[in-house]
Amino acid sequence: MGTTLGPADCPTGATHVLSLVISLLYYAPMKDFWRTLPKPFFILAPMDDVTDTVFRRIIAHCSSPDVFFTEFVSADGLQSVGREGVIHKLQYTDSETPLIAQIWGLRPENYYKTAKELTEMGFAGIDINMGCPVPKVTKMGACSALINNRELATEIIQATQEGASNKIPVSVKARIGFNEIDLSWIEFLLSHALDLLTIHGRTSKEQSKVPNHWEVFSRILSARDAISPQTPIVGNGDVKDRSEGLEIAQKHTLDGIMIGRGIFHDPYAFAQSSPWPDKTETEKIALYRKQIELFMETWGERKNPAALKKFAKIYINGFDGASALRTRLMECSSATELLRSLQIR
Repeated sequence: MGTTLGPADCPTGATHVLSLVISLLYYAPMKDFWRTLPKPFFILAPMDDVTDTVFRRIIAHCSSPDVFFTEFVSADGLQSVGREGVIHKLQYTDSETPLIAQIWGLRPENYYKTAKELTEMGFAGIDINMGCPVPKVTKMGACSALINNRELATEIIQATQEGASNKIPVSVKARIGFNEIDLSWIEFLLSHALDLLTIHGRTSKEQSKVPNHWEVFSRILSARDAISPQTPIVGNGDVKDRSEGLEIAQKHTLDGIMIGRGIFHDPYAFAQSSPWPDKTETEKIALYRKQIELFMETWGERKNPAALKKFAKIYINGFDGASALRTRLMECSSATELLRSLQIR
């Protein structure tokens, strides 16, 4: 029988060396995570109050992406007295892996502390949200507003990289400008030796109100090749499903595709061939019931069940009476009422 060598078996002077070797053997594959994926790889986008552990398990049940993202989680909140109010966003199960933790905030020291924690929590990587365009967030100077505060953006990236200690990859999700297209922002981000860069092809001001600017990605790829050729580029914005994503990735030579709102049209969006158009009313309602029951099992009274209503548009459509049923569901005030309304259908 073989034996396991540990620090206690070593001379005092060799303990640090052994720990370093073990760390390198364990973390090196994790650090290279993004570059080990087949291309193009597909990612479920981080969506606040949507992509929690419950919904990720539903998507895994239907057709898993290559990579999951958490909801975006406040690093400042995690390192405050309000920690218990946000820590649930990091809850996950093995069926939702590989999983990237996405964080946002304003204080570099909190990114550092949070990155150290996330490194030990089993996440495949850390992503920094520098793309959210929601006004209440940007007015704080966070997320996409960092386009206009590049000194702070640098401090945040460096603090996160230092906290991750080169053990797991650090990436950024960004937009192509604030009020107008500004690819100097993308060049700036690429100068930070990121392990991956996801780019939503709209400005912060545009939010999701105009078509995605796929035409700028050729310039983005040229900048990547010149500044940081080792950084994979992921495209994001209005991709409906895997089939469309493959076409876009091939046309623009992207390493990966991130799908967000497309999942609201088809929970099998990552499938090679989606069965969703052929699902019956009974099958669609059954999947919705599964999510509600999993929500109740996972969260109990800890999370507002009103969040479940937004998912009705996924499941309750494409059959007679769907509109009336959705209206009835919107009047429900609890998960139990939602189940009862679906049961009497």
